[in-house]
Amino acid sequence: MIDLNLIREARERIARSVKKTPIMTSETISKDLGNDLFFKCEHLQKTGAFKIRGASNKVIYEANRNTKHVIAASSGNHGQAVAYIANQIGISSTIVVPEDAATCKKDAIKAYNGNIEFCGTTSEERIERAKQICEDGNGVFIPPYDDPLIMAGQGTAGLEIVEQMDGIDEVYVPIGGGGLISGIATAIKESNPSIRVIGVEPAIANDTYLSLKEGKRINIGGSSTIADGLRTSIPGELTFPIVQQYVDDIVLVDEESIKQAFTYVLARMKQLIEPSGAVSVAGAMKRNPEGKRIVALISGGNVDTEVIPSLLK
Repeated sequence: MIDLNLIREARERIARSVKKTPIMTSETISKDLGNDLFFKCEHLQKTGAFKIRGASNKVIYEANRNTKHVIAASSGNHGQAVAYIANQIGISSTIVVPEDAATCKKDAIKAYNGNIEFCGTTSEERIERAKQICEDGNGVFIPPYDDPLIMAGQGTAGLEIVEQMDGIDEVYVPIGGGGLISGIATAIKESNPSIRVIGVEPAIANDTYLSLKEGKRINIGGSSTIADGLRTSIPGELTFPIVQQYVDDIVLVDEESIKQAFTYVLARMKQLIEPSGAVSVAGAMKRNPEGKRIVALISGGNVDTEVIPSLLK
């Protein structure tokens, strides 16, 4: 479905739209954990999250086919990214968001001239509504994760990781719908199969963990995890087979562990990340393979300032 060549094509297509994000480390954190822990800083990406990679790849591709209006369903970061790139290349966008979407993410969509529509609280509800808008008009749906161009765009972060670092043992990646980890796992495994790819999910949003255990996609319904970008109900139809093929393990982390990782990164590294981005750090801290060189991908940094006190552990 996707391969290293498609990811490399994506990198060329989005080169002017995204940043090559840095990898940071903290001697204090590594000493505390007994390994070399590095952070792939997608919270420093344009629009504050990795989502701009996949969104740019898909939207630019569609714009080159004369699409004038794109529609997305998103808890926030994907919507921001679609609105941003659509605005950059001069086409219109409509973003369907949950009724409880974070204020900072709604404000960003508006700042990028995206039209906002509210619908329900689950990913299934907003995706269904976005597709309905497409059917009623002449827009093109930009999936949040279940699309080869989206996955390939996200996979460009994986290419950067293997090019920026040597001697990596493991890479930890948050899992929502699976677009990020499927792209990154493809890039890493087809570049260096010896690197282990570890997915991390909130324990109360464990649809991919349960699906892998059962060997089929499991729908868990809604989730109230503080990692709002990972509240998907069921793994993607296209992403799940890639996860089955390439992901070595999945770690589940509870809500307190996510808060602990959020606080740890803020206190030790002075980096503000969102709970969804802290999940991979929490997974690395929980699994904690001693004496290894590991990378935790911080997926985003869009967090409402008023909720920060509630996230501090």
